[in-house]
Parts: sequence; structure tokens; C-alpha cells
Amino acid sequence: MPVSGKISFISGPVVTASGMTGATMYEMVRVGDEGLIGEIVRLEGESATIQVYEETSGVRPGEAVSTLGRSLSVELGPGLVGGVFDGIQRPLTLIRERLGDFIRRGVEVPALDRERVWRFTQTVEVGDRVSQGDMLGYVDETKVVRHRITVPPGVSGKLVRAARTGDIHVTDTVAEVEVGGDVRRLGLFQTWPIRIPRPFAEKTGTLTTPLITGQRIIDTFYPIAKGGTAAIPGPFGSGKTVMLQQLAKWSDADIIVYVGCGERGNEMADVLESFPQLEDPRTGEPLISRLVLVANTSNMPVAAREASIYTGITMAEYFRDMGYNVALMADSTSRWAEALREVSGRLGEMPGEEGYPAYLASRLADFYERSGKVRALGRPEREGSVSIMGAVSPPGGDFSEPVTQNTLRITKVFWALDERLAYRRHYPAIDWLRSYSLYLDGVTDWASRSLSPLWRKLRDDAMTLLQKESELMEIVQLVGPDALPERDRLILEAAKYIRESFLQQSAFSEIDTFCPVERQLKMLRTILEYYELAKLVMERGVKLEQIVSLSSPKTLPRMKMVSREEFDGFLSRLSESMRKEFEAISTKAEA
Repeated sequence: MPVSGKISFISGPVVTASGMTGATMYEMVRVGDEGLIGEIVRLEGESATIQVYEETSGVRPGEAVSTLGRSLSVELGPGLVGGVFDGIQRPLTLIRERLGDFIRRGVEVPALDRERVWRFTQTVEVGDRVSQGDMLGYVDETKVVRHRITVPPGVSGKLVRAARTGDIHVTDTVAEVEVGGDVRRLGLFQTWPIRIPRPFAEKTGTLTTPLITGQRIIDTFYPIAKGGTAAIPGPFGSGKTVMLQQLAKWSDADIIVYVGCGERGNEMADVLESFPQLEDPRTGEPLISRLVLVANTSNMPVAAREASIYTGITMAEYFRDMGYNVALMADSTSRWAEALREVSGRLGEMPGEEGYPAYLASRLADFYERSGKVRALGRPEREGSVSIMGAVSPPGGDFSEPVTQNTLRITKVFWALDERLAYRRHYPAIDWLRSYSLYLDGVTDWASRSLSPLWRKLRDDAMTLLQKESELMEIVQLVGPDALPERDRLILEAAKYIRESFLQQSAFSEIDTFCPVERQLKMLRTILEYYELAKLVMERGVKLEQIVSLSSPKTLPRMKMVSREEFDGFLSRLSESMRKEFEAISTKAEA
């Protein structure tokens, strides 16, 4: 039964209503004469405290409040892919088509287009026993996404009616299941509360398959596994948003869920403009054909920002349950935490560190723990994963602040962005000495089988050179490079090639923006080959000045810009040229 009350107090997005006896926690409500969308977050006697997801200016005490009998949920079905939604899954594209460029308060537009026709293909027959997660049929939503229509969680019984293959709307019934004497109608879509994780059969403990991103410093040095979690903290201007957009564009996930949580509107507009024009290197289709965008920008209501990441992760879990590998990018969790802090302050809760609520750590953990690789419910048997990559925006680049520290306790990959690298135009500005990945050992087995048994050794050798370079640079800053022995100066030279020819990557180059892992391995092997040849001839008496003056090593930075068709030939010629030049100066030194 709906419960009706009246507004007694208003404080920004927080509204208190009286006469709400019978209402339940986290129940959705309509607030005021305009019917603003809200959610009950506290109950005290007949009084309910409501978090309103729309602007509350002009709302007055005494206006009506009525419950909707359900918690904040999202619609899950055909029409999600390629869609643009706000933090509570209102379809921004449909709203613009029907109402214009500005969202009116209290507007009601279903998340999934009720008028669009889908071609449904049946895969079950009347009389079959079905249970939660079983596949009823499918819709080819895009050329690269087959949307599997499944039995919702909690439903199990005998199929008494099933829709035949044909054209239907999302509201049409596709199956009727007899459950305990009652008949349950199943549609083309289902709803799910955003704050409750979707169920699965089993979760995989060890993650070994990497999420290929095409970014060399990530795939080779600090990989993330499919089903893993990563944090990207960095100060303003260090490239967090560009980094997340690169991962969204080129990672080999089947579905991308991009959550713009409190970020600037022009950044969301850039995603909408660029993705339809970019071609997926795996499928040849536009990247928008596997993207779901949740856009809750900084000028949108703060309460909806708090809900946006739950909206995104629920949609990601839905595609995971179909057997897809999903990557979720949250930009940024700091803005989400700030929304949490603002709402918590208006609720009068006891503040914790730096004003954040005491439950900040548990809320972050609840979000990131919804990642993972799982065996989904139902038949046919299928596995899917959700990988979460969250940007963190610590004020002043202070990594000791609460959001960054609590995130690092949960996530297993740390890509530390350094503003000094960004100022030197070194992108991605990931600090290779401060970053880490706890998936490295698991990914090594995959790389040894799929790439080369030498992958881990090459990676570790390059990392050793970079670490030695850092140690030597402290001495150089005190006494200058000429005070170092030639062997140490050679380390500086080799590390420079690793930094400039391998770690540095251009997001604006058609060739360099995405680098396949096989190409990464060959590039790193060539740079380390230069270092080994240089060490060998140095032991034979060749001076560093002679090594530095060679012409072929100076073409190492060109590896990044060589086209795919010419790459192997270029590396072969470069390697042969280096060997001949080193052999020539070695023979001359011995003579």
C-alpha cells in the first residue's frame, strides 16, 4: 500500500517528511507537487528522511510525499548498449528527443525505449523446466553484442508459454513460468535494486587472464586481470580522465560501462563525440556499439551522483551474467565520496576523517567487491567478469587523504599518476617506481603460454634498469653524470630508451594509441638487446662515447610510429644494423 505524508523540513537534497508510518528503508518516493524522485535513507517513528535525486529549490514544507513501493532499481534489457543515462538511469537521449535539451524536474521517461522493436529469437520450448539464469532467447542488440534474455533471479518452474521468434517490444511477455501454482510473466527486461549485488553460482579466486589495454606501461609492467580492480590516483592535470578514456576505447572487454561521476560535462561530451567515430580494433565496429554511458556531471544533483556508481555496477553485473567480460570505469570516486560527505553532513551524521562519513571505507569496499570473475547462474554454463578501474582525485595530489588510502587497501593495482611526468609531456604519466600490480604473478603464466617464456624476464630486466636509473640520478644531481663510471652511465642511456621509446605513448597517434601485446614484447626485447650488445662491447674496451655515437640505436624511438604492416621488417633491419655496428666498433677496439 502506498504511504502518503507531508514535507516538514528541507535542507538541500535532504528532505524530512512526517506521517510516513508504514514506509520502508530505501523505498522510492515522489516528493512535492512536481513529483521529484527520492529515496528514504532514515526512519524515525512516523518521520522519514529522504535523499532527493533532483534539485529541490522551490519545494516548500507542507507539500505531499508518497511512496512507490519499490527500492531504487534499474531496468536491465535490450537498449542499454549505446545508451546515455544519468545517475538514476533516466535516458538522457530519449529525454532530449521528447522534451528538449533541458531535463524538467519530476520527468518520467522509462530507461528502455518502449516503442523500439527488437528481433527476438526463442531458444526454449513450452514444458521445459527453467530456473534462475536460464536462457530464454536472445536479441542481437548490436553487431557485436548478443543480448541474452534470461530468467530473473528467484524464479524457477515449468515453462507454460514462450514467445516465438519474431519482432517484439521490451514490455511484451516472452515467457510464462508456473511457480508454486501461480503463473509468473517474464518480459524482455527485468529490474534489479542497485544497492544489492546480483547473485552468481561461483566466484573464481585466482585471476590470471589479463585485460589487454594496449597501453604498454600497463600491459607489460602493471597489468590488471579480467575481474580485477585498479585505482588511478593523481592530482589535477595528470591525465586521469584521458587514461580512463584510453582504457575504455582500447581494452579487450566485451562491454564497457563508463561512469562519469561528478566530472565536467565537456569530458562526457568528448566521449559521446569520439566513440562513434573510433573503430574497435577487434571487431571493426564503432566503439559505441559496446558502450554504456552513465553521465552524472558536476552540475547535476549531488544525491544522484552518489547513486551513479551503483547504477553502473548493476548494469555491469547484468552483462557479466550473460557471460561477457565487462570493464567499468568510474571517473571519479573522489567526486562520489564528496557527494557522500555532503549528504552525510546534511543528515547530521558524525563526521570521520576530513569530514567524510565513518562508513566511507565500507562503502568503497562494497563497490569494489562487486568486481570479479564468476560462473553465472543457469544454463548454458557461462563465465563472465567485471573489472573495475576507478580514478581518484586527491586534493593537491596528497595520496594520504582518506579516499585514496581506503581505495588502495581494497584494489590490487595501483597506477600512480605523477604531475611532474605530465608537466614533462610524458604520457601516460604513470610513475613506474610507485605503481604496483598484485596480478603480476598470475598474468605471468598466461604471458608465458601466449607470448613468450621470456616475457617476465624481459619485464623484470627493464624494471631493474629503471630502478637503478633512479638510484643513480640521486648521485648525478649531486656530482654530475661525469663522476659515474661508464657502466653506470650506460644504464642511464638504456633506461632513457625504455622511458622514451617504450613507456611514453601518444593517445593522439593513430598508430601509437593502441599497442598490441605482441608488439610490446618485440619493442622491449629490441631495447634490451641494445643494452646487452652495449655491455658486451664495453667489456671489450669500447668507450661509451663510441656507443652513444652509433646511428642505429637512435632509431629506437621510431618503433612507436611504424605501421603494423612494416613493423616486423623495421625491427629486423634495426636489430641487424645494431649488431653490425656493435661488431664493427668491437673489432676496431680489439685491433
